[in-house]
Amino acid sequence: MEASLSSATVPSLDKTDFLKLQNGSDIRGVAVTGVEGEPVSLPESVTEAIAAAFGQWLLHKKKAGSRKLRVSVGHDSRISAPTLLEAVSRGLGVSGLDVVQFGLASTPAMFNSTLTEDESFLCPADGAIMITASHLPYNRNGFKFFTSEGGLGKVDIKNILERAADIYQNVSDEDLTKSQREVSIKKVDYMAVYTSGLVKAVRKAAGDLEKPLEGFHIVVDAGNGAGGFFAAKVLEPLGAITSGSQFLEPDGMFPNHIPNPEDKTAMQAITKAVLDNKADLGIIFDTDVDRSAAVDSTGREFNRNRLIALLSAIVLEEHPGTTIVTDSVTSDGLTSFIEKKLGGKHHRFKRGYKNVIDEAIRLNSTGEETHLAIETSGHGALKENHWLDDGAYLMVKILNKLASARAAGKGSGSKVLTDLVEGLDEPKVALELRLKIDKNHPDLEGRDFREYGEMVLQQVSNSIETNQNLKRAPVNYEGIRVSGFGGWFLLRLSLHDPVLPLNIEAQSEDDAVKLGVVVANAVKEFNALDTSALSNLTRS
Repeated sequence: MEASLSSATVPSLDKTDFLKLQNGSDIRGVAVTGVEGEPVSLPESVTEAIAAAFGQWLLHKKKAGSRKLRVSVGHDSRISAPTLLEAVSRGLGVSGLDVVQFGLASTPAMFNSTLTEDESFLCPADGAIMITASHLPYNRNGFKFFTSEGGLGKVDIKNILERAADIYQNVSDEDLTKSQREVSIKKVDYMAVYTSGLVKAVRKAAGDLEKPLEGFHIVVDAGNGAGGFFAAKVLEPLGAITSGSQFLEPDGMFPNHIPNPEDKTAMQAITKAVLDNKADLGIIFDTDVDRSAAVDSTGREFNRNRLIALLSAIVLEEHPGTTIVTDSVTSDGLTSFIEKKLGGKHHRFKRGYKNVIDEAIRLNSTGEETHLAIETSGHGALKENHWLDDGAYLMVKILNKLASARAAGKGSGSKVLTDLVEGLDEPKVALELRLKIDKNHPDLEGRDFREYGEMVLQQVSNSIETNQNLKRAPVNYEGIRVSGFGGWFLLRLSLHDPVLPLNIEAQSEDDAVKLGVVVANAVKEFNALDTSALSNLTRS
């Protein structure tokens, strides 16, 4: 079915409808028709109200008085981006804010625009909006919001959506027409500023060499998202050869693969590009460039636990003994690597990149030094980079290591990186099963799915107390984490959906099955829980 933009005004929406668009610290919805059973929930009228609400929120936050605030707006390669960009601009105009349009941009660049002090690029922006839905399908879109203090959190997003519902009911077509006449909209090539900063960071790490990557062959896979700039605007000025780079052109239908460093097809694509081109390194980004992964010259992937191990090794060389904050599904082998091999401390926290970053900031405020907050998904932030969740900057840290190692005569290929993760104990089997809760099942008896999910977790917790083969993790911030049979499992409630993800890591298929059986026996009385994935594992 052909995709088409929908500008039809939804007849009636209340606060509940707006709040359904919240996805943690982001806003997400369906922006175009084309997928059966997925009606548009983010039309222009709703977008205008959300942007106007952010404007109101920002005016209240900044206590600007008579000073005119300005907001930078950028977008990824999605097909709905141009229409939503104009709707966002109109909405900001309703709140009396000036608009600076960046066009195609990355999420990290949008945050960065609130920190840059350069009036020729109309910076700093008082606030920033990124129009993106990360790696989700082409029909989706959404918004991420920033001030100089960082990305907005869940409480602020809820506040904005509540304001948006009120605005939606009260703003007239006349108000929008007036805002179109009065709003100041300017266009700026801010990505030139952002990429220049990345180039300078690598040159500085290599002792101010102009082309510290000269001779290195590095291929980039942007997945037809917004990350194509990295080859021509970052790597080539540093002297790198980028032939063989692929899918650099923005295409919001994502015809080649999902732009997602966690996706197997995506990782196979960049691995093949590295091997076919005999490249030293491969780099892959998600759609809006706040996540990334890499591949060495032999085709070995640096993603998930291995990417965290690599960045931890680099950071702990610079800041010995500090704490590395990660999400909850990292492996026991990673903990051992960080603490025993690298001499750092591993603080395993909750899922959600904002949770991980906020926890790192909190630890620093209590006197526990930490410089890296990173998720297995490829989201990562460094203290030196304003705790900005930036996939491109993570790759710059890796490039810094390549460049500085060669400048010091310590190697000239990606083996420098591979050697840094030597000693990381990796599981033979790593699984994630999704146990869905049927919200309409009579077993819920009118309860919220979260309450039902907590009952499941409690039952699993009770069941392991009498099993001598199992040991509960002494420190755990999310769900229930249990070690046994040479591996571990983590069962938790999804941040947003009626799902209990189950992660299992083990040294053999048999041990993974044993851990699966433990969970299956504990949850067998919960009829609203779809355990088919678990049954398939335990029957294997």
